Amino acid sequence: MSPITIGLFDSGVGGLSIWQAVRRRLPNCATLYVADNAHCPYGPRPPREICRFSAAITQFLLAQGARLIVVACNTASAAALRWLRAHFSVPFVGLEPAVKPAAQQTRSGHVGVLATRGTLQGALFRTTAVRYACGVVLHIQTDDRLAQYVEQGQVDAPETEQLLRDYLQPMVEAGVDQLVLGCTHYPFLLPVIRRILPPDVTVIDPAEAVARQVERCVQALGGEDCYSEGDSLEHRFFVTAVPNVLQSLLLRSTGREWPVERLAWHAGRLVFTSEHSDWDMRLGEKQA
Repeated sequence: MSPITIGLFDSGVGGLSIWQAVRRRLPNCATLYVADNAHCPYGPRPPREICRFSAAITQFLLAQGARLIVVACNTASAAALRWLRAHFSVPFVGLEPAVKPAAQQTRSGHVGVLATRGTLQGALFRTTAVRYACGVVLHIQTDDRLAQYVEQGQVDAPETEQLLRDYLQPMVEAGVDQLVLGCTHYPFLLPVIRRILPPDVTVIDPAEAVARQVERCVQALGGEDCYSEGDSLEHRFFVTAVPNVLQSLLLRSTGREWPVERLAWHAGRLVFTSEHSDWDMRLGEKQA
């Protein structure tokens, strides 16, 4: 039985919430994580551009040994998941706002959804909402600034809390009893969200459901045991811009420091920065 390496990617650090759940559920699997923070946030970008980024990141992860790809980004899943599955032969696990469980669990008939524009404009959300939210009132708030605040390390900043209050208080007044987190960055805001919401409002984070699906895919690949005890288990992290926030969140969530490798975008593909000495001049470039 050959070992399974799981590749994950997001527009930035948000997908670490998915990585943590996958690591807990599959502690004997190696992982590769790419944060494309040079292009973060993905939310305002056109789907075609997100597809290009996603394809290049997938190619990089496959070259590094991944046999399964987790699109740990709601916006990238909405824009590119179907295309990726059509153009690559490996299994993909994506995300969509967890409207189905929220609609099934609501007692008041009112569900809040907090997500990015790119996620809510995608076919995945529309299909799920039409199929499962019939008879349920969805209170939807879209914003790309919250993901940027997380990327900037401003999780506990006053402006972050005020923005969340502006979005969540009307939902509370409308009677929501479920809040769907439609961006992988948002679980890092849970302490602030909990200060705002009444205790009887359930916050739905899809990370555990995604991790269960990843586990099923790993088993289908024949890698239930992944790495045996005594093998050197490897978790590698990559960024396309500065690594500070990723390193900080990794330290906070795991209690240890992790090395982070730097990548650069060059001619539509990801390369290690050692291959291009002018990486610092490329930070934030729009083309891929």
